[in-house]
Amino acid sequence: MNPPASEDRPRMVITGERTVPGIWHENYWFRRHEVVYLHLAGLVAGKDVLEAGCGEGYGAHLLATRASSLHALDYDEYATGHVHAAYPDIPVLRGNLVQLPFADASFDVVVSLQTIEHLWNQEAFLAECLRVLRPGGTIVVSTPNTLTFPPGNIYHPKELDPDELRDLITPHAAITSYEGLGHGPALTAWEQANGSIVDLQIARPYDEWDASLADQVRAVTVGDFSFSTDDLDTSIDLIVVAKRTP
Repeated sequence: MNPPASEDRPRMVITGERTVPGIWHENYWFRRHEVVYLHLAGLVAGKDVLEAGCGEGYGAHLLATRASSLHALDYDEYATGHVHAAYPDIPVLRGNLVQLPFADASFDVVVSLQTIEHLWNQEAFLAECLRVLRPGGTIVVSTPNTLTFPPGNIYHPKELDPDELRDLITPHAAITSYEGLGHGPALTAWEQANGSIVDLQIARPYDEWDASLADQVRAVTVGDFSFSTDDLDTSIDLIVVAKRTP
């Protein structure tokens, strides 16, 4: 069964817990997430992959085009029901992220983007991800950088700075890549003239945004973001790739 065309897919209700594609006032957040999936897609080519914390499912759908196999998992019943309806080709399970419903050494790659900050027991989650990885397998984790992320998100019990994320990963796996996501030149120039695009979006409801902000949010593409290994402290998101050691 082929997934519905993007314009025909059911659309999730926006709660603030996860981003949703196809909604103009969510476009900045969606593109900020999408660019990381695109950046990492080569890591899953020909591999058996688990996405732990799949949310709306757009990332699993993207990665599945490159992977040998892909399973998606989320704790939220609404999210997994949506994935089943919107992306019927994606095997999706509802399950506890600290008790993954898979056997040991089931996957070559575990991808978990913008999820760990939603969890109370982050150590147990990472231990489970490593348990279901095959020896030498790869884990990919991204999370907003708490040093630059606006405070007060009720869905984030524990946000992480660059050192905290590194310290969480290293007892479990050997880090092979640590990058920060930032705004590219065009978006940086817009912010220099207008102010922080994040702060402006959260300052008031989208129907009260001025035309300059609304137009810029609509116009954001994945090309408006960049990756760097320099100065992780100022990055907006953190992306770690690590290998399970035998």
